[in-house]
Amino acid sequence: MKAYVLHSYGPPENLQLTDVDEPVPGAGEVLVRVRATSINPYDWHHLRGEPVVARFMGGGFGKRRPSQAILGCDVAGEVAAVGPGVTRFRPGDEVYALVKHGGFAQYTCIPEDHLAPKPRGLSFEQAATVPMAALTALVAIRDDAKVQPGHRVLVNGASGGVGTYAVQLARSAGAEVTGVCSARNAELVRSIGAAEVIDYTTQDFTRLARGFDALIDIAGSPSVWAARHVLRPAGTYVVVGGNAGRWARPVDHMIGATVMGRLTAQPVVITATPAAPASARDLVELTALFDSGAVKPVVEHRYPFTQLPEAIRHVETGRTRGKVVVTVE
Repeated sequence: MKAYVLHSYGPPENLQLTDVDEPVPGAGEVLVRVRATSINPYDWHHLRGEPVVARFMGGGFGKRRPSQAILGCDVAGEVAAVGPGVTRFRPGDEVYALVKHGGFAQYTCIPEDHLAPKPRGLSFEQAATVPMAALTALVAIRDDAKVQPGHRVLVNGASGGVGTYAVQLARSAGAEVTGVCSARNAELVRSIGAAEVIDYTTQDFTRLARGFDALIDIAGSPSVWAARHVLRPAGTYVVVGGNAGRWARPVDHMIGATVMGRLTAQPVVITATPAAPASARDLVELTALFDSGAVKPVVEHRYPFTQLPEAIRHVETGRTRGKVVVTVE
């Protein structure tokens, strides 16, 4: 089979499309024919080994070289074969999953309890946008911010992959949503449920916005000390990401938010995307929202498998509208 193999940290050009042995499912595993994947900051952080401080913090980074040869955390595809003991899936089933690595290949083996049935109304490309981005948004909205009907929610970074899902999930939970994005993305953010939009290129939301029950901070700017003023006294600051950097960012932003949480009455929560099998259960919850039409994927660009490095370069710009997907031939 074809797969992108990474031997050393660096730019997208370090990914080599080559022939590797097709994996064989073991006990409790499912062999998935990958039909589509999508690109996440998680992927290019592991590609570049950045921020460098993360190499010494665990989480799957190798200190000197990549610990995983095949990256890619979003998978949507068809069951090709099942290993001994698998009972929930059979060849031909359409599935999707969040995995640690392995999605940048034509086939990958995934434990049965990591998989969920693909939403019927979504194509493989659309489904591939869901696992990392939508699961992260779900945890931020449902678990960390505990959004309820009538809440006012501010999403900073509303037009990106996680942001477009966060806006929709907050709206589906009954909240009034304000999105922070650039002017060119304002209409998109309104179209997916934001009642108001703040253009960060001309307006400082930390000076304009007040009285929010939750701030979902995906963009990671401005400073946590300035951003907290948009919240009510008991409002929740949810940190999802931050500006990327070679050495410490966004880790330093998360540390700053944690310190703020200890010095103020406003709760501060760092969102952690759920690991399987919890992620598979949450995918089932998301499937119901997709099937009902309450949430829809926003896909900016589709790339063929042979152009996967170009897709990564596009996402690294930080200016993606929604998600970038890769069709795996």
